[in-house]
Amino acid sequence: MVAIPSRHRSLVLLTIVVVAQVLMLAIQIQRTNTEGESKNLVRSWSVGLISPFERAGTWTVGKVRGTWRHYFALSDAAKENERLKQENDALKLQITQLRGKATEADRLAKILNFRESQEKVPMIGARVIAASPDANSAVIYLDRGQRDGIRKNMGVITADGVGGKVIDSFSNTAQVLLLTDRDSGVGAMIEESWIQSPVRGSGEPLISMSYVSIDDEVKIGEHVVTSGTDRIFPRELPVGTIVEVKQGPPPFKYIRLRPAAQLEKLEEVIVLLTMDPLALKKPAQTSDAAPASAPRIEAAPKSGAGKRTQEPAAKPAEKPR
Repeated sequence: MVAIPSRHRSLVLLTIVVVAQVLMLAIQIQRTNTEGESKNLVRSWSVGLISPFERAGTWTVGKVRGTWRHYFALSDAAKENERLKQENDALKLQITQLRGKATEADRLAKILNFRESQEKVPMIGARVIAASPDANSAVIYLDRGQRDGIRKNMGVITADGVGGKVIDSFSNTAQVLLLTDRDSGVGAMIEESWIQSPVRGSGEPLISMSYVSIDDEVKIGEHVVTSGTDRIFPRELPVGTIVEVKQGPPPFKYIRLRPAAQLEKLEEVIVLLTMDPLALKKPAQTSDAAPASAPRIEAAPKSGAGKRTQEPAAKPAEKPR
């Protein structure tokens, strides 16, 4: 213990006595605030001295607690976002699958309706099981063949129009050359004007109609159908729609068509087992200028394809004598 010098001992004792006196007086003194309430002076001093440290401590604890909670909140949010992302991806996949099934159902329904409307025409449905790996060849393979009555040079169509022809048939499969192949072709005519010309593939999505005279009037949007002259397809099956007409090597025009059938998306096809004409439904004419009794165009026999016949006009009634 440190010894206090004798000359300072009385001063220290005096200081202690004075401090004790002040404290005792402070305890006894009551402080009156503006509201008329009396408070102990020492207590007021103590609160005033301690409150800044309490505020600082409370602020620090609040910040630490908020940061901690925010960290865990961000962690939970990240987990929730990851869960929602996985759920969203699963829903997208499910929607894609449902769309594919809906498209397949529509396609099968269209083929079924076509077959039901042609009950008397021998035909067989087939599914596309493979395609040629050669980029320059438009060839597909079917899951039916000779056992199902499919032979070479039979026509292959869809519910929308001409697809191609069988170029080889095996026991359980058949090879089909699509209309877009460079070596493919079909006898065709423009439905509105009856201008006949073969349609050939070009190795591209569009097909061409080359041997049409410069003097013939051809319009974009006109429809091209089969003429029956190739002895493969019946007459008046949809081939395509004219999308481009320009000058070709004289004396011909160069005409490009968009195929009626979606040949790049074939899943199911129909193989025709006959050359008999098909009774296709024609779209209703909306033109007001068309006569009420327009001539009916009948399918010509094989020996005279391309001729038009008209129904005889009714005889006028005789006047009474």
